[in-house]
Amino acid sequence: MTSNVGSSGLGAVQAPMTAATTAPRTVPMWRAGLFGCVAAAAATTAVAAAGRGAGVPLEIDGEPIPLLGFTQLTLLFSAIGVLLALALRRWAASPRRTFLAATAVLTALSIVPDLIVSATVGTRLTLIAAHLVAASIVIPLVAARLPARTR
Repeated sequence: MTSNVGSSGLGAVQAPMTAATTAPRTVPMWRAGLFGCVAAAAATTAVAAAGRGAGVPLEIDGEPIPLLGFTQLTLLFSAIGVLLALALRRWAASPRRTFLAATAVLTALSIVPDLIVSATVGTRLTLIAAHLVAASIVIPLVAARLPARTR
């Protein structure tokens, strides 16, 4: 089978179609996880910066939360999520379903401190938004690379 390579019909080159050119390329889990961690860290830092720019006092008990703290903690906990996925891929009968259930519970639990911390409502909402943004980036990227079943 051949396909035309070129934008015009004049002088178009015929290239043979092979499995290498037609098969979808899959991104390894570690690479998708790394991308997700970095993207989520950037996004949560942007959420915090936007909150701060809007006048939200990012403080807990009067102590300011540094923007770099959002970056660092997002990188750390996102990496733990990727490691969880790698473990589930090896040990769980339904890695994707187990990962999605576990991360849903962990995301809900991550919001609990935001609700009870001594901070303004704006600070609490910004913290919750940061958790939800990070989860919405990392979880789908990683879950998509997990098999539905291993056995």
